[in-house]
Amino acid sequence: MTADSLMLLEAREAPQVIARQLVENAGVCAALGAAIRERPPAYAVTVARGSSDHACTVLKYALETELRLPVASLGPSVLTLYGARLDLRGALLIAVSQSGASPDVVENVRAARESGALTVALVNVEDSDLAHTAEFVLPLRCGEERAVAATKSYLASLGAFLPVIAALTDDASLTAGLAGLPDAMTRALALEPQASALAERYRFAENLLVLARGLHFGVAQEAALKLKETSGIHAEAYSAAEFAHGPRRLLAEGLPLLGFAPTDAAQEACRTAYADLRAAGADLRTLGPALDSTLTTPATGHALTDTLPSALTFYLFAAHLAQHRGLNPDAPPGLSKVTRTR
Repeated sequence: MTADSLMLLEAREAPQVIARQLVENAGVCAALGAAIRERPPAYAVTVARGSSDHACTVLKYALETELRLPVASLGPSVLTLYGARLDLRGALLIAVSQSGASPDVVENVRAARESGALTVALVNVEDSDLAHTAEFVLPLRCGEERAVAATKSYLASLGAFLPVIAALTDDASLTAGLAGLPDAMTRALALEPQASALAERYRFAENLLVLARGLHFGVAQEAALKLKETSGIHAEAYSAAEFAHGPRRLLAEGLPLLGFAPTDAAQEACRTAYADLRAAGADLRTLGPALDSTLTTPATGHALTDTLPSALTFYLFAAHLAQHRGLNPDAPPGLSKVTRTR
């Protein structure tokens, strides 16, 4: 019997990580919410790379839909390579990093804070340069993450800012969704046999297109990255709306599709797009809280929290897919756990 990978073992820690984060971050979330009320930002910017940047895509949709706050993704190299210091007065800057060690992310936070931005770091290593540079720190509370393929740190990045949004909006359904999130994550772990069975059908895939809309799009981006990292599959994420344009040409090549199926405002748009693709002969399976999904993930009662069980279930899928292909998801060729980008 193949031993469980670190990727699987760490993904299974997710319910405990989220429960710990909700309890231990309550004070800093309240303080950050009060600071945002006192210094209302005109807009927000995010700075991150890799999986952390995909978490920022989800956060962008969360801030824009819930707080009506425009969000842009900051290019770290604008400062570190081109030397352009942006005027971020009146901005809320959110940096996300598991290690807090990437120099370009740290330098952008330092420059933003000096220019007058309200700076927040979502970081796992609380004694890191990034944590010392930002004005507010929302710890991810993951403990050590050893697998090269991030799982619990990405999930914690999705959840860390949600209590702040709940407080700023007085959203009772989001508060309830957060309270029930550890249980929903536990129920997602019970789907591991189904996730493994779904992964089996992609055992010999060389390419895979991942589709989503809205809040789940950042999860689709993360899914495509994990398929590259752990299985060597050339995977790309597309908005289900954008795919209907030029990328649809790829259907003629017989590329398989994996679609995330939400139950939020994007549900009908996704359902229509997926039905159209199937009618055109696409090999499409779906994953998400929508009841007609190929693999239905636990619903949480709120669109923002629904993304976490979806992502966790996908991680189970990805880890088993690598094993079905005879690969070790913990040892992807040419990759290491921490990348220090300048």
